[in-house]
Amino acid sequence: QVQLVESGGGLVQAGGSLRLSCATSGRIFSSYVMGWFRQAPGKEREFVAAVSRGGSTTYYADFVKGRFTISRDNAKNTVYLQMDSLKPEDTAVYSCAAGLSISLADRPDLVRFWGQGTQVTVSS
Repeated sequence: QVQLVESGGGLVQAGGSLRLSCATSGRIFSSYVMGWFRQAPGKEREFVAAVSRGGSTTYYADFVKGRFTISRDNAKNTVYLQMDSLKPEDTAVYSCAAGLSISLADRPDLVRFWGQGTQVTVSS
């Protein structure tokens, strides 16, 4: 069982920035493709970003391209989501996810482990 714990959420004004962190348990972190999803109140959960096992390949949802950056530090068992130019519509609970395939970007059912999520609120 892999444990994922997110942190770094909070309240920011539109145009501001936040960096989310996802700390994972165990030394097998590098075996997993990591991703971020988000879910706003009354909305379906949606894919945000994913990063390959080695950290060299990234994928982003169209609505965050150029604003968000996903990265990972396998030595620290941690994945990050740097969020810049935040918009009110970015308000959601952001959850870290671990899977065995980069296809989790299109198939959230392929996610093996989920974090509990961290709240991001962007005010106008």
